[in-house]
Amino acid sequence: MYPEYFEARERALLGERFEALFSASEAPARGLTVNGLRCTPEWLAQRLDAPLTPSPFCAAGFALGDSELRLGKHPYHHAGAFYLQEPSASAPAALLEVRPGQRVLDMCAAPGGKSSQLAAALKGQGVLVSNEYEPARAQALMSNLERMGPVNSVITTGDTARLAAALPGWFDRVLVDAPCSGEGMFRKEPQAVAQHSPALVARCAALGAEILENAATVLAPGGLLVYSTCTFAPEEDEGQIGHFLALHPEFELLDCGVSFGAPGEENRCGEHPFPAGLTRRIWPAQGGEGHFMAKLRKSPDAPVVVPKRTKPARPPKPCAEWLAFAAEYFPALKGQSAQAAGERLFLPPQGWQGEGLKLSIARCGVTLGRAQKGRFEPDHHLFMVFGPECENREELTLGDPRTEAWLRGEEIEAVTAKNGWCAVLVDGLPLGGGKVSGGRVKNHYPKALRNLK
Repeated sequence: MYPEYFEARERALLGERFEALFSASEAPARGLTVNGLRCTPEWLAQRLDAPLTPSPFCAAGFALGDSELRLGKHPYHHAGAFYLQEPSASAPAALLEVRPGQRVLDMCAAPGGKSSQLAAALKGQGVLVSNEYEPARAQALMSNLERMGPVNSVITTGDTARLAAALPGWFDRVLVDAPCSGEGMFRKEPQAVAQHSPALVARCAALGAEILENAATVLAPGGLLVYSTCTFAPEEDEGQIGHFLALHPEFELLDCGVSFGAPGEENRCGEHPFPAGLTRRIWPAQGGEGHFMAKLRKSPDAPVVVPKRTKPARPPKPCAEWLAFAAEYFPALKGQSAQAAGERLFLPPQGWQGEGLKLSIARCGVTLGRAQKGRFEPDHHLFMVFGPECENREELTLGDPRTEAWLRGEEIEAVTAKNGWCAVLVDGLPLGGGKVSGGRVKNHYPKALRNLK
């Protein structure tokens, strides 16, 4: 099952412990993390017909006992009530101690599970920047965060060095879930076994070191940094942290402060020994596929270089079409300052200071829609974030056959909504928007998201 090089290395490091730590059920671990912006774990557990067991890795997480159950097409999943992910993958974001109002960076964010957790911890206050280098993965990140509904998210694409140059010392919290050799994915993804090699481990270790350097730059004095991987390779785990600490005396390694998993291991530190027991490992036998985590604090006395900014753009002129639309459907948003990006209007997060900086921004805040020939055409994103606040709503329930019809892209009967645009909700959770006419809700749910099979 395991690559020859990998098994030889781990048996040499673990000795007699190898069999016990890598023993696990044949099926990969499966789970979900509840989106606190939508509901509570208790609310979901009472309503979701699934064998859920509370996860030891995150207070908002559950393990899925039935490996055959597929929840990706469930209405609550469409509504962003939960994110499907391997249980131990929820652990790193929870270590970051995010508080509402902070500036938070998820440096390697796709496909978005950890960013969703960070957004929930912020509770709509502060700013979350989620960065992804690979364009295809950035699209998945955008789609997932749209579904999960944070109001204060900025999605950037590009090399982490650009973030370091643009926003040094700006973030209170930084998560680096580093691209890695994926040794924790062997059971889940056969490709991870096929592509594994010492050369891959070396490349990933070098990339992780580069990203960590940029993370050190963007973190504010006194801020927290969590570094994690889903691999077991010493060069990417304890060895990476030992090397980083040797280069950065302004950083202090903290105890992860959790009871799950096992301490990191001294014999994996390489050339730079440190108290590796303060880091944390999750082995397959401990309920996950495999994770490594380290938690660090930057000294409050560390210096910060302030970047030069270009002159910010002039405040945008109010869009009459948006103001009229908001007054009718979203009166709470009417007084907020919408900005334009091409033909589309968006609502940036309060406190975002990225204007005038050389960043590649894929999405800033909430995409509202666009003005067309004297009218306003709302975006799906608007309804996924602010749908429950819409003045005109079509209220569905989980057992209502119209709910499944809506997710298939069909028109449905209008019962609670009057003519005009409306938000469509299932048990109070948003499923996008539609337009009511003649007692029917015309379906505007994006075709790429529909349950077509």
